Amino acid sequence: MDNDEKKIKHLEMIEKIIERMASNSFKLKGWTVTLIAVISAIIARDSDKYLFFLVLIPIGAFWCLDAFYLQLERKYRELYERVRKREDETDFSMDTNEISKENNTLSFCSCFWSTTIKWFYGSMFATAFVATIIINWNGILKFLSCLYNCMNS
Repeated sequence: MDNDEKKIKHLEMIEKIIERMASNSFKLKGWTVTLIAVISAIIARDSDKYLFFLVLIPIGAFWCLDAFYLQLERKYRELYERVRKREDETDFSMDTNEISKENNTLSFCSCFWSTTIKWFYGSMFATAFVATIIINWNGILKFLSCLYNCMNS
């Protein structure tokens, strides 16, 4: 097998990893919507509306996990570009550690706040937060009134 064939095989391996990361991200978004709908329905059925704050936990967890997959996808895209441009012997390396140190756009924070997932999870988080406040408005007013009375006593 000559070097061009090795390079093509290496690029195909990297492409498969990138496809898996994109697929995982897509599946996470589907699971997030499903899980939030189920949790919301269960909490809405019960009498204790204060549990609605629990909806925010899986949104945050899935947001972090999606950012992690996006970070991996970006690292492998960069590796793909490097392998594509490389002229020397193909070594089939899948190591992305050096790439992470050189490129700041591949950090977890930049992926967490990337436009693609920020709007999806941010809007879901904001909607759940506002819905929680609306649902628990009377309880929040009672708590603030009690807090005010305690501070003025």
